[in-house]
Amino acid sequence: MEWWQAVVLGLVEGITEYLPVSSTGHLILTSALLGLDTPEQRAAIATFEIAIQGGAILAVLGLYWNRVVQMGRGLAGRDAAGRRLFFHIVLAFLPAGLLGPLLDDTIEAHLFRAAPVLLALALGGAWMIWLDRHRPPDSGASLESMTWRHALAIGLFQCAAMWPGTSRSMMTIAGGVLLGLRARDAAEFSFLLGLPTLGGACVYKLTKHLLASAQDGTPHMFEQLGVAPVVLGFAVAAISAAIAVRWLIAFLTRRGLAPFGWYRIALSAVLGALLWSGVLSLHQ
Repeated sequence: MEWWQAVVLGLVEGITEYLPVSSTGHLILTSALLGLDTPEQRAAIATFEIAIQGGAILAVLGLYWNRVVQMGRGLAGRDAAGRRLFFHIVLAFLPAGLLGPLLDDTIEAHLFRAAPVLLALALGGAWMIWLDRHRPPDSGASLESMTWRHALAIGLFQCAAMWPGTSRSMMTIAGGVLLGLRARDAAEFSFLLGLPTLGGACVYKLTKHLLASAQDGTPHMFEQLGVAPVVLGFAVAAISAAIAVRWLIAFLTRRGLAPFGWYRIALSAVLGALLWSGVLSLHQ
């Protein structure tokens, strides 16, 4: 992998990870456009795309460090609100944490392809536009006032994002809004929920890849792509994710979810036309 390819993928990951537009879908399509999704290194690229999510995790840790500290104080018995938020994060994480490893091989085999990703982009966009127009009245629920039922429901919404192209952020933010949370609070809970979800995915996928490489006697990601590109992609993802998170909070407050919905539909239409015309070809 060339250094500039690592930078491009890092930017795509950082910008799209917390926006409701599907980072996985964008990374799959970007890898194809860069010519990186060859059969020989497809597993390494897929693992790289998961590994650089660690940069996005680092960005949220920095931006929401006070919330993380608050949860730590809660576990130590010094902050009731922090303890409640921690258990809500754990409860919301459990559905995907349990189902993810069980469905991982099936998802990789059948859904990491152009057609499912484009379908998820389009349908998700239509749902966001509908929700922005028909969402229930804002109940004023915040992180402090949300209940365990809110947390569990958002966790169930997150499970739908295992379909590539759906977007974890879209499902958790839109799900929170549908449940009556303010958009700002739904986004913040989504970011915090991403810490165990993305962290668990990073560790699981990287471990799985390294063990499979050792068992099969094939080169692993660092041998195929190089250590420097992985580190560079990680760093670029961290910086760009921090900027994207700050921007998203302000944008959601002013404009809502619909603009992201229209973007998703437009993107799926353009890419679908390029695929149909033969201008773009994705390995399947």
